[in-house]
Amino acid sequence: MAFSTKRWWKWIALVVIGLVGVLVYYLYNPSNIQFFPKCPFFLLTGLKCPGCGSQRAIHCLLHLEFVPAFRYNALLVFSIPVVSLLLLSSALKERYPVFHNYMNKPCVPITYLVVVLAWWILRNLLDF
Repeated sequence: MAFSTKRWWKWIALVVIGLVGVLVYYLYNPSNIQFFPKCPFFLLTGLKCPGCGSQRAIHCLLHLEFVPAFRYNALLVFSIPVVSLLLLSSALKERYPVFHNYMNKPCVPITYLVVVLAWWILRNLLDF
């Protein structure tokens, strides 16, 4: 199946935006630069949301610093392979429909939601 020109431009735009984002997070440490947004949930409540520490974790991962990345946000580190598989299953939907159907069963987002909620509660109770 051939891609239309319009569809290619969307992919090119996504890749360019992604590369710019990767470059920014590689070059600048969110801990030291005020440009990066702060978590509004944390600022209002003093509690960590499931995404707190993600920017610092991404910076560490790009520098191959896995232990600090895990300390900043373990959920993000574990989510990268899951999200990668979901994106891969969508990209290869027509070629591998069984893989796509397996990865997009209703239990997948429900399980992920339960994991996110558990992470949200545990990281505040156990001070992760």
